[in-house]
Parts: sequence; structure tokens; C-alpha cells
Amino acid sequence: MTKITPVVLSGGAGTRLWPLSREHFPKQFLPLAGTRSMIQETLLRFADSSRFAPPIVVTNDETRFTVAEQLRETGLVSGGLILEPVARNTAPATAAAALLAVSADPDAILLVVPSDHVIADVAGFLKLVEQALPAALDQGRLVTFSIVPTRPETGYGYIRRGAALDGLTGVHQVAAFVEKPDAERAAAFLAAGDYFWNSGMFLFSARHFLAELERYAPDVLAAARQAVAGQAVDLDFIRLDKDAFAASPSISIDYAVMEKTAMAATVACDVGWTDVGAWSELWRIADKDGDGNALQGDVLAEQSKNCYVRSEGMLTAVVGVDDLVVVVTDDAVLVTSRDHAQDVKLVVDRLRHDKRRELKTHAQVHRPWGYYQSIHQGDRFQVKRLTIRPGGKLSLQKHYHRSEHWVVVNGTALVTCGEETRLYQENESVYIPLGCLHRLENPGRVPLNLIEVQSGSYLGEDDIVRLEDTYGRS
Repeated sequence: MTKITPVVLSGGAGTRLWPLSREHFPKQFLPLAGTRSMIQETLLRFADSSRFAPPIVVTNDETRFTVAEQLRETGLVSGGLILEPVARNTAPATAAAALLAVSADPDAILLVVPSDHVIADVAGFLKLVEQALPAALDQGRLVTFSIVPTRPETGYGYIRRGAALDGLTGVHQVAAFVEKPDAERAAAFLAAGDYFWNSGMFLFSARHFLAELERYAPDVLAAARQAVAGQAVDLDFIRLDKDAFAASPSISIDYAVMEKTAMAATVACDVGWTDVGAWSELWRIADKDGDGNALQGDVLAEQSKNCYVRSEGMLTAVVGVDDLVVVVTDDAVLVTSRDHAQDVKLVVDRLRHDKRRELKTHAQVHRPWGYYQSIHQGDRFQVKRLTIRPGGKLSLQKHYHRSEHWVVVNGTALVTCGEETRLYQENESVYIPLGCLHRLENPGRVPLNLIEVQSGSYLGEDDIVRLEDTYGRS
């Protein structure tokens, strides 16, 4: 049986679902449509080891440890964690993955999928993948999965389906790729019956994809080849050569290949798909109460209808409002009408212009060892909560401008402070003087939680001098 290698693209700017999604913690790492994160749901679709090879994940330097940890939590084995040094869209990323795949197996078949899509009918989707496989395997087709439209959507590109391919059940030629339409054209597409949403999911032979890429976008392939040739292995990660990869045009698979090749084919899917591109889309797919409200977290709705209200912490109440989106996090609140949910990007643009922290990170900041959260900050002091996962270990480090006090809330802390290393238990504390070489780790089997009080003339995260680091950051 031919095994299919999933290629999961985990980039993204984290802007359309702000404030829950941020640049350094985009939506695929969040449990937006279930109990698991979106990337975990994506990876687990391909958990059948008899059909699928271990997945290749393409991500970036900032989110690499989050990807690795969320992959570990699924129990799946990685087929490769590729780090893009700069964002260059889907064609260069997929080219790098295809080159690595063919180096291991010249006949590799790739299923390329974004990490942040919802598919309600997973079994139905996998049947369609099987249906598309002969087209990719036997005919060298580049198959894209198009979505049966349910409404005149203006937020998606479309694929116009052509003639059925002989001997291939449910597989058709692609007649045209169509840009996002206005409302009138979208309604006409829906009525026509041969227009489908473009999902951005593909199945093809890695070898055939690279051949078509060389024909239609040789500069992309040349840059990817040099980037792969200059790769460096860093722990579990494959770092592509930065200068070579940056030389590639930033271009999608559609523009680079699919709109030009004669080998494009499509399989129509009706599997409960959405790319969760706006808060209004999350409202659409969420469970609702009798008034049409989708409520998540500690929220109350009175005399309100058709609202999406989500709180990540504090009690949030809405009264006498309709068709609103309200999202509350520890450090930001979003209120918008559902009709303007796509315009969240205007807020993101303002945050970027003003260089606000809330664009990139949450109050809770994830690190490879766990996470920290700023609780309070004042003149020359800051209070944080640190959570270190079992086996997690901070770098051996020192600070030039601050001292620190640590109080263990629960768990066991192994602390190196100067020449001394000792265990600290619940309610015990330790003082780390300015300039002292120190390290914190969790040797136990449960998460370690502690309170850190920093005091000094400068409290920025860049006042860390790492001498040794388990995660290769020194």
C-alpha cells in the first residue's frame, strides 16, 4: 500500500482572530473548534500509520517549540520539522518539503494541508483522498480539493470545475481558478453549480510537483534547492539556509503552479470544511443556545441574540445586544459586529503601526520549557507566574540589571544558584542576586508553578545572558 506523507503548513500571521490569535501564537495552536488545538486536530486526521507516513510540518523559528510540544502531545512521530527562515508563502515551503521527501523516497506522495482548517467529516475527507490517489499516483496529476459551496461567499477564491477525467471516479479537470468575487458574482457562482471554494489542500507526487514547479516557477525551485542543500540540523528541527530561501519569490502554490499547469485536477468535497478566517465563521460553526448565541468561557447573555461571546478568564456579560462578537483575553478586549468581523485586520494594522506588544504576544508567553505570565509591573519591579512542564529546564543564565525572588507555589523546583544546586518544595523561596549564574528546572512529574518577583533598573527579556541551553538558544 502506498503511504501518503502529510505536509502540514503551520505559518500564518495570527491576525484574523485577534486578540486570541497573535503573531507569535497564531490560531492553529488554539482550541477554537474543539478540545484540541487546530494543528493537533489536523495532525490526528492522519494518525493511521498503515495509510500515512509520519507528517512533515513546516513552521518558523518563533513557533518551533510550540509545534514540537503540540506534536508530542498527539503521540505522533514527526517526519520532519522544517523551519522557514523567512515567510515566502506556500510554494517555497512546499518545495522544500517535497525536496526532503524525495530524498528519502523518490516516489513520495504528499498531502499538503494548512494547519488551521476545520473538517467536520474526517472519515469522508479521507475517503476523498483515497479517491484522488490514483490521479496523483498513476497519472501525475496535481489534485486540489475544492469545497462544495453552501452560500455566496466573498471571502474565498473559487475553482471552476471542468470535464470529468476518464477512469477516475469523482476527479475532474480544473477549468479555471477565480479570485475572491464580489457578492453578485458569488451568487452567480453558487447558482451555476460548477464553481467550488478553493481550500488550499493538495495531493500530488512530490516528483511531479517539483517537475511542474521547475517548468513554471524555476526561481522558486532553485531557491528551495539551495536552501535545502544548505540546511542545518538543530535539535529536532531542519533549518533551511536563510539567504537561499529569502531569494525565492513569495508566491502561493496556486499562482506558481496550479493556475499554469495542464495537470491540475480537482475533487469536490462536502465534508463540513471551513478555514475559520473570522470570528463570524466561528459563530457560524459553533453550538448555539435558543437565542442563537455562541457562548464560551465565563459569560452571560441577557436579552441578546446571535452573538459570539468568548472569555478566556474574567466574567463577561452582554445585555440587550444582537449580532455582536465579544472576545476577552487577559490583556485585550474585542467588540465588533459580526458583519465587520473581517475588519479586525484594521485593529491589527494599528497595533503594528504603534508597535504594541499585543500584536505579537499574549500576557501568557510560551517558551519551550512551559510559559510565563506577567501579573503586575511597576517602577523597577515586575511579578510573573512561571509554569515549567515536567522535565522542563530554563537556560543556565545571568542578568546584569535585575535580581529575582522565586516562591514555589506547587511542584518541585531544582535550582542552581551560583555554586549551589538544591531542591525547593511548596512554600519555599530562593533569592537570585544580580549577576549570579542560575538555572531553574522541573525534575518532577507534575507541572511546577512559582511566582517570580524581579527588581532592578531594567526588566526586559533581553537582559538574559545564556551560557548553556537545552533548547539551543544560547
